[in-house]
Amino acid sequence: MTDRGTRRIVHICFHGIGVPGADVAAADEDYFVSEKLFRTVLDEIRDRPEVELSFDDGYASDIEIALPAMTARGLRARFFPLAGRLGKRGYLSADAVGEITSAGMTIGSHGMTHRSWRGMSSDVQQEELVAARDILATAAGCAVDTAACPFGAYDRGVLRALRAQGYTAVFTSDRRRAAPGAWLQPRYSVHRDDTLQAIRVGVLADPAPADRARGAVAARLKAWR
Repeated sequence: MTDRGTRRIVHICFHGIGVPGADVAAADEDYFVSEKLFRTVLDEIRDRPEVELSFDDGYASDIEIALPAMTARGLRARFFPLAGRLGKRGYLSADAVGEITSAGMTIGSHGMTHRSWRGMSSDVQQEELVAARDILATAAGCAVDTAACPFGAYDRGVLRALRAQGYTAVFTSDRRRAAPGAWLQPRYSVHRDDTLQAIRVGVLADPAPADRARGAVAARLKAWR
């Protein structure tokens, strides 16, 4: 039976769209995709209800490019901004977060400063998992109860901390299908050098059983290390 038949979710995650600004770190430029590819992917998946979209980091392109393109197609998505970068050049403002929520989108937390959550001290946990969520909830005008792990990095300590703080779903970058309603939701990130054909083959096509099994084992090991 295919993933579509079992109603597995294909989460596709974008970061920046368009040309990265001078304020974008060199390491992050690989996660900026062209407007053409972005719009082409939207057209490809608009009639595929098993595909869900999300956006990490809170770049200004979320409000300038992504939001109008999606609303024009009747699509919805989750946005995971960095609370500590709201209002900075090239990033969403607090008002823009509220506008995204008003358009029917969901706001989740990507933490405060885009640092790995592995090995966090209690003070860092408070800043990344609690204070950042409060800032985003104030901007969104509603509760924020989902999170996306920076760099896709997590271990059992991270998951334990997220559960303790009451997050109802956690999104990763494990590049495999997600089970509806599961607490941990893996996603496929789109990169600068991806093409529509690469996304069709590597993301949208049903994975082979062996690939599914390897992905599940890798995720379990990651969660228990």
